[in-house]
Order: sequence, then structure tokens, then C-alpha cells
Amino acid sequence: MKIALLGATGRAGSRLLAELLRRGHAVTAIARHPEGLAPAPSLTPARGDAADEASLAALLAGHDAAISALPFAGTDPHRLLRAMKAAGISRYLVVGGAGSLEVAPGQLLIDAPGFPAEYRAEASAGRAFLDILRGEAALDWTFLSPAAIFEPGRRTGRFRLGTDALLTDAGGNSRISMEDYAIALVDELEHPAHSRRRFTVAN
Repeated sequence: MKIALLGATGRAGSRLLAELLRRGHAVTAIARHPEGLAPAPSLTPARGDAADEASLAALLAGHDAAISALPFAGTDPHRLLRAMKAAGISRYLVVGGAGSLEVAPGQLLIDAPGFPAEYRAEASAGRAFLDILRGEAALDWTFLSPAAIFEPGRRTGRFRLGTDALLTDAGGNSRISMEDYAIALVDELEHPAHSRRRFTVAN
């Protein structure tokens, strides 16, 4: 497939780029500073800004799907979604956050005691983005929330999937490596199972 990847130079985005290329997809890697990307036969670096709706739509046009690995804080979801629609993108996958996952019936992680203050703005913006997607009828979207601890690590291929509840292990830990997260998201791209839904992944 021909995939547009927004935020391709970020921590999650770079792991997604590696996974997409590993599986033979043609990727347009969109970033504000794409010059640092290592050349690859099926990689097209592209300079783009999610705040520039018209130029972003032009970059997105002609792709089979788009993946957004952009931070939520500072990104205008309405502008981004308008660019997707103007470009004719139908399949849209989003690197989500864990803050909007439930830790108990009716209680989200972001509202739980002890949620780190430094992550609150990003988590709140992610929750708002998901709410907007849930009211979106034109795009075939999927929002993949990682586990609570989402860091670079090992590509093991061993992980569990869930829906709207935070996944934890027997010790109460919730984590996923960015490498394994990338596998789960590209699996969803290739074999859609969560159309217009959020799901989650954890090791």
C-alpha cells in the first residue's frame, strides 16, 4: 500500500516508519524536518506542517491510507481531519494515548489519583481528539491507545489487544514498547478489525 505517515521523525513515528518499510509498503514520511531520514527505496520524505491545511491535503492526496503519529497538544484536530477529507483519504489510523482508557467502570486513567501532571495537557487533548473521531462519519478511522508506559524497547511481536480498558499484567504494570506498538498498528492497517473504533495494546 501507499501510506502517508505524519510525524515520521518522532519516537513513535520512526518505529512505525521502520515497520511499514519492513513490510514493503511505500511510505511518504511527512515531518517538519524530514532531512534526517535515512534513504530507503520505498521511502519518500516530505516536508509538511499539520497546521497548513491546504499543503497537507496536497501531500496526502493519492495515498491508500494515512497514519498520524503527531502529538495532540498543539494540533488542531478539525484542521487535520479537513485535510484528510480534502485529500480523499478514507482509511485513517491514529497513534492514540492511554489517558482516555478506563481503569475502572466510568473512570479514565487521566482522572485517576496520581496521574502525572506533566502529561495532563497531552492526555486531555488526546481524549478530545478521540471524542471528535467518534462523531466522525466520513472517515474510516482507528485510534490505537498504547499501554500507560509507552517507550522505545524491543520488537518482540508478543502483545495483547484490548478495547477501552487499560491493560495490565499480573503485577499491575501497563507497558508496551514502541516497536511492538508499531506491529499492532500496521497489523490493523493491513487487516482492519477496528473500523471506527478505539482499541489498545500492551505487552
